[in-house]
Amino acid sequence: MNLNELRYVVAVARERHFGRAAEACFVTQPTLSVAVRKLEEELGVKIFERRRNDVRITPIGEQVVAQAQRVLEEVERLRSIARQGQDPLLGPLRLGAIYTIGPYLIPPLIPVLAEMAPEMPLVIEENYTTRLTEKLKRGELDAILIALPWEESGCDTLPLYEEPFVVLIPASHPWRERKQIRGAELAGEELLLLGSGHCFRDQVLQACPQCNRSAESGLQQSVEGGSLETIRHMVASGLGITVLPCTAAGADSYTRRLVEIRRFAPPAPSRTVAIAWRKGYPREEAVRTVARAIRAVEMSCVRHLDGDSQ
Repeated sequence: MNLNELRYVVAVARERHFGRAAEACFVTQPTLSVAVRKLEEELGVKIFERRRNDVRITPIGEQVVAQAQRVLEEVERLRSIARQGQDPLLGPLRLGAIYTIGPYLIPPLIPVLAEMAPEMPLVIEENYTTRLTEKLKRGELDAILIALPWEESGCDTLPLYEEPFVVLIPASHPWRERKQIRGAELAGEELLLLGSGHCFRDQVLQACPQCNRSAESGLQQSVEGGSLETIRHMVASGLGITVLPCTAAGADSYTRRLVEIRRFAPPAPSRTVAIAWRKGYPREEAVRTVARAIRAVEMSCVRHLDGDSQ
């Protein structure tokens, strides 16, 4: 039994396909297949059921794969300890961020973090909360930026800042003369939302439950976009209105004169942005350094949360 064999079975379990697993491991499919079969023979159990275009994990295989993942994580932890030595701020940090945080927080974060930890570049991935959570728990990411509530066993979280939501309207909209908008009023408008899978979509609908009911009954036109930037441009074109995190609301030079930003009447909906990492992660100080850098980023519309623990 060797580490490569463990990596191969974890890859096959993840991809559910020997060919894709081989590509992910940068080996040929025959090499991977022979190694997996060798491990099965050594253990005396069948880890996978092989069918044409279908690979399934056996019940005992689930346990083998889970243990293999733990072994690989421990080996990586050992290597990380040796590599980082006494300096957890040395070497890349793999940071994940949800789509509605990354584009607006990462650009101003980079120069601040470069001052605090010049030898710790970021490897950045944007994705959905569920995918980032999976990668964090598998050890493929070191930390992730998510919106609370978020709870996962074996993980720690550190709240960073509270961010209010705002309403974005076309410059010609009747609400342009108003300073504040009540959440319930959104139900009577053509509301542009992110597609399913985005946690921010759910947060908007929580802020305006009537919007969800109106959309389901057909009383309201609901148009979906793939990103906040796309939605902002649709608002600028006059298609409808939307709700954005305040950090995403600043209009670019192309649409600045075509949109207006309005605050919600109290109590305004908001979200809490946090950083999360695995318990026992050997470079926890690196994660906390990222947290301190984020708190040092100038974002006038958010309220930074102090403290090093939740």
